[in-house]
Amino acid sequence: MSEEAALRVLVVEDDVPTRIGIRTILDAEPDIAVIGEADNGIDACRLALESEPDVVLMDVQMQQLDGIGATRRITEEARDDARPRVIVLTTFDYDEYVYGALRAGASGFLLKRTPAEELVDAVRVVANGEALLSPELTRRLVAGFSRREAGERSTVIDSLTDREREVLLLIARGLSNRDIARWLMVSVETVKTHAKRIFMKLGVRDRAQAVVMAYESGLVVPST
Repeated sequence: MSEEAALRVLVVEDDVPTRIGIRTILDAEPDIAVIGEADNGIDACRLALESEPDVVLMDVQMQQLDGIGATRRITEEARDDARPRVIVLTTFDYDEYVYGALRAGASGFLLKRTPAEELVDAVRVVANGEALLSPELTRRLVAGFSRREAGERSTVIDSLTDREREVLLLIARGLSNRDIARWLMVSVETVKTHAKRIFMKLGVRDRAQAVVMAYESGLVVPST
């Protein structure tokens, strides 16, 4: 597959061995092309705007500009038709930096110790916008830190219909569109339509941000 047809990935990681390892794994895949590397958030933003990758693998703790700031800048400044999906890379599965990155626009996160095949699958999945990555870990992360949020809860959830709330609850549980369709006994296309309307009403671009808002609004109550 040519580089033009392959999924274009930007790797942002300040640890050189880790960055080389990620690139080696991805370069071995015929449908994935690593089109750039960065070791800090400032260079990541510049490269993302210049090279327009499909996916950015983003470390969260870096010098100059951390992954939270870089994610926010990339998702806000990129053209609508060229906005990359950001996957946050973290050492720990309970990391406040990751929560901040999800709120800033990241589409999901992976642990740096994730096996090679899961890393490759994650790039493909998030590029297609099919599912939230590591749903169980993300749910626990969001639940933990959303409990700490102070101030007024969002009332935008009130704009959702009963069926849309039901779909959002199932998304927050980590169910795929296919699983939701089976649960509700509707078609996958119907679920996709509901999801698109949910994202539009909530002002979010994908499942990760929808899950964050579901917890922060109080629609989903963190389990103890």
